[in-house]
Amino acid sequence: MILFFALLFVALAIAGATAFVIFWPLTLVHIRDRHPAIKAQLGEGAFLRPAALWWLLRGGYRAFPDRSLSGLATPARIALSVILLGLALAGILWLWSVAP
Repeated sequence: MILFFALLFVALAIAGATAFVIFWPLTLVHIRDRHPAIKAQLGEGAFLRPAALWWLLRGGYRAFPDRSLSGLATPARIALSVILLGLALAGILWLWSVAP
């Protein structure tokens, strides 16, 4: 039963990854087109750059009063959180299943 729930959490992480690959590139395109200061801060190739992902996770986009940016970045932030949470919970349950 424990491994079933671990697999369920992996599926949750996959669902989060699906949403992430939809919203994060749209957010980056919006940043490229309308916010050159943020683009310079995140750098080139920001899709999987740890600094850019940390900027998204901590909500750095909220410092800019652009509703379109918030509308794209918030689902990307939630999706990234779901990925991390799902993988962490699956790992914990897997470790629990192999514990003596």
